[in-house]
Amino acid sequence: MDAIELLLQRQSTPLLTDPAPSEADLTTLLSAGMRVPDHAGLKPWHFHVITGQGLQRLSDLYVEATTEDLSSMAGLIEGTRIDEHAFNEKIAKVAKMPFRAPMMIVISTQYVEHNKVPQQEQLVAAGCCAQAIQMAAFSLGYGAMWRTGDLAYNETVKAGLGIAEGNDIAGFLYIGTPTKVPHSKPAKDFQNNVTYWT
Repeated sequence: MDAIELLLQRQSTPLLTDPAPSEADLTTLLSAGMRVPDHAGLKPWHFHVITGQGLQRLSDLYVEATTEDLSSMAGLIEGTRIDEHAFNEKIAKVAKMPFRAPMMIVISTQYVEHNKVPQQEQLVAAGCCAQAIQMAAFSLGYGAMWRTGDLAYNETVKAGLGIAEGNDIAGFLYIGTPTKVPHSKPAKDFQNNVTYWT
């Protein structure tokens, strides 16, 4: 697959299973993440590679964070009791989330104080890492799905991952082998998203 074919055919793959990328392929993925545009060469990002028992640790962290959030929300409304059935369903759902794939890479920021590179640019650079890793995974025959959601913004999750206060999670990248050949999505027309100055 050449580079243009990759760019035009890449798509997210939500149904993933073993095998995860090999050690050599993981090196390729992370190396691709390190090649993104990076104003002033700050490398303002960090990768958490999560596999095996690490997925259970992340599941436990998700459950802890969600339990805190649900309890806190109920406590804010005087006299409100937590619906036990809804609570248990929510906890069961978040507990399963890390197991959507045999490997997760959490891409977060490591903001650097710089007078010419605002945090917004550094966050975009971290997002580019997620895109580059996903593209590299696709080119190696793996499937990948970039997700965020409430837990990407949760302070308990960030602290549990050792992400320093004030930094952000750019995405949870799920990577594995597709369980089936995905239906090719039609190309999106760009005409309504372009303005030409000539």
